[in-house]
Amino acid sequence: MTYVDDVFGRCARDAIRGAKRGDILMLENLRFAAEENLTLKPEEAKKTILVRRLAAMADFYVNDAFGTAHRSQPSIVGLPLMLPSVAGLLMEKEVANLSRVFTGAPRPVTFVLGGTKVDDSIAVAENVLARGTADRVIVVGVVGNVFLLAAGYDIGRPSARLIDDLGYRGEIERARDLLKTYRDRILMPHSVAVREDGGRAECPVDAVPEDAQVLDIGSESIDRLTEAVSASGTVVVNGPAGLFEEEQFAVGTFDLLRAASTVEFSVVGGGHSGAAIERLGIEDRFTHISTGGGAAIEFLTGKKMPALEALEMSKKIFG
Repeated sequence: MTYVDDVFGRCARDAIRGAKRGDILMLENLRFAAEENLTLKPEEAKKTILVRRLAAMADFYVNDAFGTAHRSQPSIVGLPLMLPSVAGLLMEKEVANLSRVFTGAPRPVTFVLGGTKVDDSIAVAENVLARGTADRVIVVGVVGNVFLLAAGYDIGRPSARLIDDLGYRGEIERARDLLKTYRDRILMPHSVAVREDGGRAECPVDAVPEDAQVLDIGSESIDRLTEAVSASGTVVVNGPAGLFEEEQFAVGTFDLLRAASTVEFSVVGGGHSGAAIERLGIEDRFTHISTGGGAAIEFLTGKKMPALEALEMSKKIFG
């Protein structure tokens, strides 16, 4: 493989012209071209200098970057309108495994939604509960804290302030609406862990100290939620249950992941959950660990993915 320190200039063009059969060239990161950082519709994207110059140097386009499939950037949505285009093997694997969650996944199907991406997680919950995809949704981490607030619990000033700082105060009402409609299918923690005198202390969710921050789910909740996960046929995990970077607050995250790894069909949304699985050394026990955290969660919300739509458009244009 030869690296070319250029995107579409003379160095890139000369290197491609001089390439022999079997040669592999890696051009510079496309984001170093200003146009690649724009968000454009496919018809607008194909008119950019970046796309026109790249298309002039190629016969086919293969998109194997699932991690950017949710972005509508010029190379992602413009090149498929200029060249015969296909999905790469990784893209195919990602779409196949994530699609299976919605069609033919072993029941019951459980979603574990945690971490700090509250708006995206609530969008996933809305989609999978309304469609009947999920038999149950478990909420932990900051996502779980938002649902606890929506249910009327006082989670302490630091955790409530974090939700405000992240700009998620408005998500509490969405969580409340979900609880009103699907209360029997949403599982929240009954106990949590906080830091006390430098160590881990646990308390029920209705007795969180006013000045303490929720950093993990409690032992009682871990037992109850891991039992629900273990009894599932399919588990989709996106986001940790707490501050897993600290060993004493990694218990909930690790135990939920261990339980998820034992079911018939297990999918992980990448990101922090993927990092936690690497720490545990159990990557080979999961059916699929996504390479695109943001793309995976957007796929699970049911939104159309710009990259996939562009590939479908290319098929219509070029056959």
